[in-house]
Amino acid sequence: MSILRRFGQAAVVTAIAGTVGGAAVLAGQAMLARSRRYAQPDLRLAMRASLGGTGAAPLRLVLLGDSTALGVGVERVTETVGGQLATLLADSPGGRRVELSSVAVSGSRSGDLGTQVARALVGARPDVAVILVGGNDAIHFTPPADAAEDLASAVRRLRGAGVAVVAGTCPDLGAARAFPPPLRHLVGWQARRLGRAQTIAVNNAGGVPVDLAAQTGAVFRADAGTYCHDGYHPSADGYRVWAHALLPAVTEASAVPQ
Repeated sequence: MSILRRFGQAAVVTAIAGTVGGAAVLAGQAMLARSRRYAQPDLRLAMRASLGGTGAAPLRLVLLGDSTALGVGVERVTETVGGQLATLLADSPGGRRVELSSVAVSGSRSGDLGTQVARALVGARPDVAVILVGGNDAIHFTPPADAAEDLASAVRRLRGAGVAVVAGTCPDLGAARAFPPPLRHLVGWQARRLGRAQTIAVNNAGGVPVDLAAQTGAVFRADAGTYCHDGYHPSADGYRVWAHALLPAVTEASAVPQ
């Protein structure tokens, strides 16, 4: 995880660190963060799953994005954000059977969504797409405007194919225990900038943004159990918090004919 790839070009480092010594501290912390053992992707989490009854026409739900959309940090599909969201949808009053799939790829940035969109549109058209992306853009200091435009392009393509889109914006990386202060503060600041840009871009592209940082950040800051062992990827409890935050928007999107 190359946290400081762009730090040498970012004047914000000096502004945050204040001194050359502070910048050296950030560089050292970034090296330590990069050397941590992070949870690894499990390709079984990308398998299709069917949840709920069989009586009604199924709701086809697809996940796109980075490691959090895939579910890195947990061991079962039902523990991923997509699995928990599908369960909530299937168990709700009048809930339908949910056909869940994922084309997410661990390590993806917003610029990688084009390939995922193409894969999502192969075969039966999804009814709702949920996109979770931004964390890798934030830690690599991708310019927020560029990352947001890449996300908007993916939303427009899905909307043009008749798919409803809900995008969870960049989570509160200032809560991630994998990064010690002051690196945590710097990454959190960049994540907030990106989240604001994503919200505007998704709205303009016809999707529905869900501000995960605003809605769930306080929980992640207060409860270390919302993270898995690496302090970066959510645990099953963390994904459950996200699923509940996404549920109202996905429920509304699934009820609107496309």
